[in-house]
Amino acid sequence: MHFRGLMGMGYYYGYNRVSSKDQHLDRGREKIEAFCREHGYHLERIYEDKQSGKNYDRPRYTVMKEDVLRPGDTLIVPEFDRLGRSDQTKKELEYFAEKEIRVIFLDIPTTYMDVSSLNDGMAKMIMECINHMLIEFYDCMARSELERKQKRQREGIEAMKKRGEWDKYGRPRKMSREDFAKEYERVLSGEIGSLALQRELGLQKDTYFRYVREYKEQILKSPSI
Repeated sequence: MHFRGLMGMGYYYGYNRVSSKDQHLDRGREKIEAFCREHGYHLERIYEDKQSGKNYDRPRYTVMKEDVLRPGDTLIVPEFDRLGRSDQTKKELEYFAEKEIRVIFLDIPTTYMDVSSLNDGMAKMIMECINHMLIEFYDCMARSELERKQKRQREGIEAMKKRGEWDKYGRPRKMSREDFAKEYERVLSGEIGSLALQRELGLQKDTYFRYVREYKEQILKSPSI
């Protein structure tokens, strides 16, 4: 397929994003405009969203991607993470590569290599290499970030366990140990069955028996009178 964007026959568009309505889009917009002026590119339009980068369900991005960009066009983004901050970014880059849409990140100089003097075949090969590099680069960044998060998560859990606060981590207690102990003593006295108490308290089976184990462990730890 002919690379119109590489040979000066495609269209140039910008995409700019900030995470909240309180932030300003000016800086990213100015970067895109300055880059196009410097390289003699005619910028058709900049699409902008004020929305989190955690997903790609953004109104202006969706219009640009689905209704505007065509093979041979060039998309210019001021910074890599302005496109997005999620695992889906790799899929977005793969989509653009498949559709032969060139993506330029102004904070990654290799993405705006000038290949206009090359023939179509050579230009296409170089841009495929650059697209592949971008995808691998993001994949590496995403895996590194995931590993960092998992490490911080493990360290946080261990610290909370040492402080006796494990139940505060993503698993809020349905009821305190003291309240459960009072209710469970009704089972021990024969007033109510275990299944009936579980239903009465509105506890899942796993949660109920975890509390029972906690109760028994606490009894064993308590000094005998």
